[in-house]
Amino acid sequence: MDFEGLIRRIPDYPKKGIIFRDITTLLEDPSGFRRAVDELVQPFAGLGINRVAGIEARGFILGGAVAHQLSTGFVAIRKQGKLPWQTISVEYELEYGRDEIEIHVDSVNKGDRIVIVDDLIATGGTACAAVDLIREAGGEVVGASFVIDLPDLGGSQRLADKNVEVRSLMAFPGH
Repeated sequence: MDFEGLIRRIPDYPKKGIIFRDITTLLEDPSGFRRAVDELVQPFAGLGINRVAGIEARGFILGGAVAHQLSTGFVAIRKQGKLPWQTISVEYELEYGRDEIEIHVDSVNKGDRIVIVDDLIATGGTACAAVDLIREAGGEVVGASFVIDLPDLGGSQRLADKNVEVRSLMAFPGH
């Protein structure tokens, strides 16, 4: 399947020089969406995954579908202040500052085998923070799956340096 043809490119968004890869066009295509989910699931089928963790917000869409296919639960990784109950959180560096993500304290059980899912890996700041958060909660990160990888920005390598297997459906150079 030509996933690349299902991804809209928006130049100079959110700032000049960046090409935003919009996966909403992929999500709107029934066969493309189904195939993408199937390919995100495939590397982790049969590995005893206990949870899929999706990073806000497109990771919720993809991660929920992956969790359904793996017949397991879903963990919502949200920005600080968005979850209604007791949380644990991790602060991390962004390109232009700091941010914080969190999960409910009871979202991950000690020893849970977890796959992280999101739409895109760029610099890897949020994904690495998600790994740290899940490990702090007692979970084991089995891998991370993305629709798009921007390998020139180093995020996949940062995850690999944390001993996380990274899978993506396609890669693009640069921003």
